[in-house]
Amino acid sequence: MKHVKTDVLVPGMVVAMDYIGDNRQLIVPKGLVLTDKAIRRLEMYGIKTLHIEDPVGIDVEEVPEELELDTPNEELPEPAEDLLLGNTRDALLSALEGLEGFDAAQDAEPLEDLSGLTVEQQEEPSHFEKVQASPEFKVFKESFENNVSELKGHVNDIVEKNSPIDVDVMLSSTMSLLSDQTNSFGVFDMLHNMRQYDDMTYAHCMNVALICNVFAGWIGFTKEEAKLATACGMLHDVGKLKIDDAIIKKPGRLTESEFKQIKRHPIEGYKILQHQDISEHIKNAALMHHEKCDGSGYPFGLSGDKIDTFAKLVSIADVYDAMTSERVYRGALCPFTVIELFEKDGLEKYDILYVMTFLENVINTYIDNRVMLSNGKIGIIRWIDKQKLSRPMIQLADQSFLELSKHPELRIIKIL
Repeated sequence: MKHVKTDVLVPGMVVAMDYIGDNRQLIVPKGLVLTDKAIRRLEMYGIKTLHIEDPVGIDVEEVPEELELDTPNEELPEPAEDLLLGNTRDALLSALEGLEGFDAAQDAEPLEDLSGLTVEQQEEPSHFEKVQASPEFKVFKESFENNVSELKGHVNDIVEKNSPIDVDVMLSSTMSLLSDQTNSFGVFDMLHNMRQYDDMTYAHCMNVALICNVFAGWIGFTKEEAKLATACGMLHDVGKLKIDDAIIKKPGRLTESEFKQIKRHPIEGYKILQHQDISEHIKNAALMHHEKCDGSGYPFGLSGDKIDTFAKLVSIADVYDAMTSERVYRGALCPFTVIELFEKDGLEKYDILYVMTFLENVINTYIDNRVMLSNGKIGIIRWIDKQKLSRPMIQLADQSFLELSKHPELRIIKIL
């Protein structure tokens, strides 16, 4: 066995040991005969060195021992309260534990079970890998980052200088970004691959703006209403800029006093926008996006028709993006876990027409995606059960079908 740099690998070499990613996904298995595609996969995952079986007739330079990269992962700090949802970490964990098949004792995802797959299937890039490698995603990523930078400038001018808001100017680049996507599935494909963007306010607002635009189309809003919904999403969290940044980004548990400050951001956002010459819906979205239809939200405990229509839409997009994105205090939740949480508790808290329309359309963006189950098996989503959206029918590697609705002990834990 030899330890060599990835850049000297050639097709035909044999992998000498299993290689596991940070999320415990099997990247290449022991005994795999390398192909050009497998080597590209290693490079995509950032693997710099590899143990291979002694190559016959090939002279390769081994990696010196001091370059060994097998260092243990550091433990993550204790998650803080979920700032965007207004829930404590304990409340979120309690909700997760109430889901079918959820095991809070698991400290990591199980390894993918690739035993039933051919070498070609093992090497086949996932849907997300294909998206990330596409020219369209590279263009989207660059445009998204430019949009976030522009938004940061606009918002900072509004907060610090009380600059007047020109909604058309603020949205121009974002609407152009949206027009480049041929359908709503394309927007979600792109956003699902931007989940590690290192920003907790500006990028989140951009995500929510894009989701609101697509969501408005699903509901049947006019183009002008969809544009207004986009603006509502873009400015919904402007009040966060009045909260101490150390609290927003705190990696540990918030104190009661700190959490009270966080819960003031809707009121602070409304104060910032109150005297601007913009739609009242934008102001109300900033003020009411944490209100719930059953009266359990904040800051006023409003319910039902007392909550602005656009704020109802923003609240769903806000929660979905917050829970499926990484934060300094927790990792991203699997979209199917989030959808199950909506099914379990969200039908009373959110407008039933809006939340069901959102969930039914979001879930359809995952059809034909490869997923990992809680038992380590992998398969492909083939059919959605409208009575239980979070538990679709999965086609497994042996071509058999598994109805998750009939297997409460299993759940989808990752989109591959």
